[in-house]
Amino acid sequence: MKLIGVSGALAGDKTSIVVNQILVRARRFDSSIKTELVDLRDYEIDFFNGAPLADYNDDTWDIVQKIASSDFLVFGTPIYQASIPGALKNLFDHLPEYTFKHKVTGMVATGWSDRHFLVMEYHLRSILSYFKGLVPTGNVFVHNSAFNMDGDEIKDERVLERLEALGQEMVSLQQGMKDQ
Repeated sequence: MKLIGVSGALAGDKTSIVVNQILVRARRFDSSIKTELVDLRDYEIDFFNGAPLADYNDDTWDIVQKIASSDFLVFGTPIYQASIPGALKNLFDHLPEYTFKHKVTGMVATGWSDRHFLVMEYHLRSILSYFKGLVPTGNVFVHNSAFNMDGDEIKDERVLERLEALGQEMVSLQQGMKDQ
């Protein structure tokens, strides 16, 4: 099985760190899983204008193909102004409606306000559901205070435990779907 982690932040490292933690924990739970981090900072995704996918640049084509060919996914997003960033929404606009059918699609988010955890539940979940993704129950919001002073490592043990649980839940759900 292939698990793709998408970090939807164009600035900073926190979202990418959290997404990578899910990939690491999923592999610990099942070492046969192949993982890949897709960090939007590493791609030049064309702005969606309604054209067929073949009309967009190679980066856009490549990332859509990676997502479509994965077995399951975890999406990470920073929360800005009580919403996901435009770069992540732009990526979603390139995907066909049934892209996540029969795929577990986990969510993690980072942000400064404790109230922003609701963005995952009321905004990102609806997008993943639209694409027919199976959204796990143990998704994780990581407050910026959970990181060390340098912002390059999660120091909050409770957050790490919740990330571990989400990684395991995602693998178990996807294995169950695969066995059917």
